Amino acid sequence: MNPAPITLVVADDQATVREALVVMLDLAADVHVVAGAADGEAAVRAVEEHRPDVVLMDLNMPVLGGVGATERIRAAAPGTAVLVLTTFDDDESILAALQAGATGYLTKDADRATILNAVRTAAQGQTVLAPEVQRRLLTLATRSPRRARDEFGLTAREREILGLIGEGLRNAEIAAELVISEATVKTHINNLFAKAGFRNRADAVRYALNSR
Repeated sequence: MNPAPITLVVADDQATVREALVVMLDLAADVHVVAGAADGEAAVRAVEEHRPDVVLMDLNMPVLGGVGATERIRAAAPGTAVLVLTTFDDDESILAALQAGATGYLTKDADRATILNAVRTAAQGQTVLAPEVQRRLLTLATRSPRRARDEFGLTAREREILGLIGEGLRNAEIAAELVISEATVKTHINNLFAKAGFRNRADAVRYALNSR
């Protein structure tokens, strides 16, 4: 028996872009687009009606922008992941979207395979960051190298790993950076998630960014 498809809302104010994304993504056997939305308010209403697994969210939209819509969706439907797909890759837009609760951030030059993989990853509650977004986060970390606050009683190594998660590194990359095994990284991450009450990697990314 095949698993239920990932349900998806596509929010973009440009009709041609929105319709192209709907057709392109709905062709995938494991994805079902349940609604399209031309503005942030419509996206919020679509989530209230359909409770999708993922919303593919543009940032620059009328009535209610993507950041505001993301905040409202994450507050009202925490089980719905918001994946930003936008033309903007500036620091302010990236940080605003992630701090609003976005699970991932892609730019519109991403191809179909990249977008589909990101939707699947977001549906699993995992963070998705385009390579250029990861580079910007690394630059921000270098420019403003505050350590995460130790309010959860984290060890020095756990704080270090939390900082690397905030920079967009995956487990294998963290292991290479710290010269430890990936299994050890997973153990540290499990411990720090338990201490901090993080539900997923997106929570850790947001906390790390906010604590800079």
